[in-house]
Amino acid sequence: MPRTPPALPAVRTIGLMQPMTWLALAWRDMARAGWVSFAHGLALALFGAAIFAVGHHRFWLLAGALSGFLVVAPVLATSLYAISRALERGEPANLGVVLKTWLNWQNHHVNKWGSDYWCMLQFGALLALAATGWVMTSAALITLLAPVPIATPLDFLRHVVLAREGWLFEIWLALGSLMAAPIFASSVVAMPLLLDRRATLLQAVLTSWQAVLGNPLPMAFWAALILGFTLLGLGSLLLGLIAVMPMLGHASWHAYRDLVDASSLPERDAALAATQGSGVAP
Repeated sequence: MPRTPPALPAVRTIGLMQPMTWLALAWRDMARAGWVSFAHGLALALFGAAIFAVGHHRFWLLAGALSGFLVVAPVLATSLYAISRALERGEPANLGVVLKTWLNWQNHHVNKWGSDYWCMLQFGALLALAATGWVMTSAALITLLAPVPIATPLDFLRHVVLAREGWLFEIWLALGSLMAAPIFASSVVAMPLLLDRRATLLQAVLTSWQAVLGNPLPMAFWAALILGFTLLGLGSLLLGLIAVMPMLGHASWHAYRDLVDASSLPERDAALAATQGSGVAP
């Protein structure tokens, strides 16, 4: 007997320039949350510096690792979504929100891997796997097709980006875009939805696709903004990531709130509190 497709929350239509409003709201959240928000960007900048320290003479690998960041970014920004949600509700947006998001989320449900309690972890694992696949593909492509060994950013710029013969950079970009486009469509509102509501992983991914297909131009503009600001953060010796990371994370929460009417799904926190209060596991 065929399964009934999962009911999806309604998706709204937005204007082309609406992503600019998300960025403005993100700056407001950053100002209200203060150091808790900027600490996310600092942690990411330090992590990027560690990657540079390990791979600065292996840019053939580093290029894939840095671009792979875009794949796992929706997972890394999970606690930023939680901070924006707390501010929206008039609740304290402090370190406790961050700790609860990463350490205590879905407590006492360690044996429910197949249920929606672990869907965020499942989605994060899938994105990490995709990022690893891209790093390996990028490294193999550059190593095998580059005319000389690519050890430094200057080598990459000279022999890959600005090479007069061959199509290595174009092939590299095409493969990266081919992988990034469906991942963006699958994750643009999926993680905020999973954090906010008791949705299954399939519901979250399908809703994300529905939001992109229903708003192709605004979401293409949003993808371009994400890419541009990320490149700006990476190109500023990673210092720009201190502001870029929290800005894009908070803005992604507001993108979810504008795009998705999730009122048909139960709130995750409310459902969890009710089941814990009754002593019954759902």
